[in-house]
Amino acid sequence: MELMNEITGKQVKDMLLGAYHSFEKNYVAINELNVFPVPDGDTGTNMMYTMASVAREISAMSDEAEAGEVGAAAARSAIMGARGNSGVILSQLLRGIGKGVAGKKTLNNTEIGKAFQFGILYAYRSVAKPVEGTILTVARGMAKGAYQAVRSENVSLEDVLLAAIRSGREELALTPEKLPALKAAGVVDAGGQGLIAFFEGCLAGLRGQDCQELEIAPRSASVKMAAEPLDLEYPYCTEFIVKGASVDKKTVSAALEGLGNSMIVAVVEDIVKVHIHTKNPGNALNTAQQWGTLHDIKIENMRDQHENRLFTAEDIQPVKHGVGVLTVAAGEGIARIMHEMGAAEIISGGQSMNPPVEDFVQAIENGTCEQYIILPNNKNIILAAEQVRKLLGNSKVSFVPTTNMAQGLAALLHFDATRSLDENTVVMTKEAKEATSGSVTVAVRDSVVNGIEVRQGDYLGILNDKIVCTGKSIEKVLEQMLSGGDYELLSLYYGADLDEAAAGTLAAKLEEINEDWEVEVFYGGQPLYPLLLAME
Repeated sequence: MELMNEITGKQVKDMLLGAYHSFEKNYVAINELNVFPVPDGDTGTNMMYTMASVAREISAMSDEAEAGEVGAAAARSAIMGARGNSGVILSQLLRGIGKGVAGKKTLNNTEIGKAFQFGILYAYRSVAKPVEGTILTVARGMAKGAYQAVRSENVSLEDVLLAAIRSGREELALTPEKLPALKAAGVVDAGGQGLIAFFEGCLAGLRGQDCQELEIAPRSASVKMAAEPLDLEYPYCTEFIVKGASVDKKTVSAALEGLGNSMIVAVVEDIVKVHIHTKNPGNALNTAQQWGTLHDIKIENMRDQHENRLFTAEDIQPVKHGVGVLTVAAGEGIARIMHEMGAAEIISGGQSMNPPVEDFVQAIENGTCEQYIILPNNKNIILAAEQVRKLLGNSKVSFVPTTNMAQGLAALLHFDATRSLDENTVVMTKEAKEATSGSVTVAVRDSVVNGIEVRQGDYLGILNDKIVCTGKSIEKVLEQMLSGGDYELLSLYYGADLDEAAAGTLAAKLEEINEDWEVEVFYGGQPLYPLLLAME
């Protein structure tokens, strides 16, 4: 490769995007190296999630952005998106690189080489009590290789990366000799292998090449984890972010040191990211509240993780991307329509079958998107949606307070995956409020509502969630409910208790009532409501 005189922001972007693609190619193989009975999630997946946050942030930046700007964006997005122990360490590698390129429009090879060396040192120093035979051992070896390369004259960035990778591989091969658990399983350290994958990706990105699958020796088939009882002094893996903080790493570490072990602290500007294993997560959170506001709190019982690892062998989930819509649908037909309109996840529910908060949380955790906008489409489900947002955080979940199917469809129609979570929420909320809805159902008891006397078994006409009329036939109710309406298009969604022929007959009757109305018929499949309507 020809020696470059300067490294631009575009080339820094290419390297970091290359690192992300390297994890996409290799995260499964890295996960297979995990041997500890109580892992903080899967190493490869956590590192890939962390790099996905970086990739999403820098992809949106102009190719004309300065190297320092790209480095700062990468550092900040990495700490916000860091997952697990290995992800936090990786975020500190990026913080060091960002610090090394800070304020620079372009860099010469020596400067960018030193920035990478700086990043490796930050990663090593992020752990309070480094353990030999882990990612930190590999990081230290890579720092030595990079240092030797940077000292040479006329060094290229490619030379620096190659030297770091070469020395890192040498250290990685020695990790089983330094950590008995690795030797017993016949594997190298997963985090160290992830660090190699990062630098291999950076090298490929710099060269303008596609990342390749690395040669990663799998776990020996003869090695099995013993299903021994787990005895943990600090059973809760606790992670959180503090925003608006004015505190340094030393102060944070000192305050939390006596509360647990396996502590990793990362600080970028006014953001603090903490990973700690503790007996009492509440004590750690209460301490952290003194520094700023808490966000993205995650607490996991590692005994449960241990049992899942031993007995369930769950499939690896792909990395989550972007913003998606999680909508509630009352029938299979409506669910299919919403899916075709772009809903990423759909939960069955509606009148008389309001889904619990747990269903939403599970759908989001198992879903393909990183952020979700919930469309409850029923007034009795709005509080559940609000509770989900509180549980998972405003940065991950928002909701549009849709009270009926028509509002949900109107909101979904204006969803744009290229917009942010907040931008979509504002636009979709506005469109939902302007939607006009109707429905027909059957009264289950005698009553007086809105001054209207209702008899059990009568059909009820509901306009914008308000009962406006009652009658002995669906046709009569529709005529009363829609009279006087300034509509151009009526969409009828017929339910499980109405067949296609009957729905077609009703549509024809409506077009006879008003020749200016265009009526469309769709299968909704919803129970209890023979018809749901959206009017425009």
